[in-house]
Amino acid sequence: QVQLVESGGGLVQAGGSLRLSCLASGRTFSYYTMGWFRQVPGKEREFVGAIRWSGGSTNYADSVKGRFTISRDNAKNTVYLQMNTLKPEDTAVYYCAAGPNTRGVMTGTAHEYNCWGQGTQVTVSS
Repeated sequence: QVQLVESGGGLVQAGGSLRLSCLASGRTFSYYTMGWFRQVPGKEREFVGAIRWSGGSTNYADSVKGRFTISRDNAKNTVYLQMNTLKPEDTAVYYCAAGPNTRGVMTGTAHEYNCWGQGTQVTVSS
């Protein structure tokens, strides 16, 4: 059974940084793309960025480009979301997800992802 477990969320002041982790288990993820999404109550889930597990190519939403960085550690089966220069509008529940290596997955088509973590809360105070 595939499992994704996020960690690292919390409360941070505007301008600060946080690093989220997503531990993947249950299968080999070499042929997958890992994505990060976020969601606030009453709004649709928003694509943050994605990384191809093999090769490491990345794609980011315009709203986070230059501030957020996604990386992965193959040995630890872990994907990271480094968030810098955080803004109050970054406040959300952040989800890690896994999907096949398709263009849709890489560009954030949520329904193409087939495995999701439980989410971790990030709160940025002004």
